Amino acid sequence: MNAVVSHPATLPELLPGIRHRTLAGPDDGLSSLEVWSQSIAGHGATPPHQHDCEEVVLILAGRGLLAMNGTDMPFQAGDTLIIPRGVAHQILNDGKHELRLFAALGMAPVRAAFPDGTPIALPWQQPTATAAACVQPPVRATAARASVSDARSPN
Repeated sequence: MNAVVSHPATLPELLPGIRHRTLAGPDDGLSSLEVWSQSIAGHGATPPHQHDCEEVVLILAGRGLLAMNGTDMPFQAGDTLIIPRGVAHQILNDGKHELRLFAALGMAPVRAAFPDGTPIALPWQQPTATAAACVQPPVRATAARASVSDARSPN
């Protein structure tokens, strides 16, 4: 296990509008925790998704909405998002400036799925795959809220 890990200075854009860097995870000897740094471009969003683990997100810069449980919850720099295990959610940047965040997830490697349970192959875990082949493009804010809500609907 590495006690000190150096990271590249740049974050690659592996999903449209999202730059990701795994700060600590299985490659560093962790078996039940991953720590991520991400940025989301202005008016960008993560795809609606869920994890089979708890997630804590610290907002470093910017502002946005957490779409979860049929509610859009505004957040800003300095806020912490608490996302329970198995709950469909989406992080939306509702500003024009970059949203920067730091996330800790209680699983290694992290597995993600769309709200309907279809697995998402995270591009940073796929060394030979292209981002386009790994996930659907992020849904923008207006459609995103409906997507997360519709995924929870029993109809």
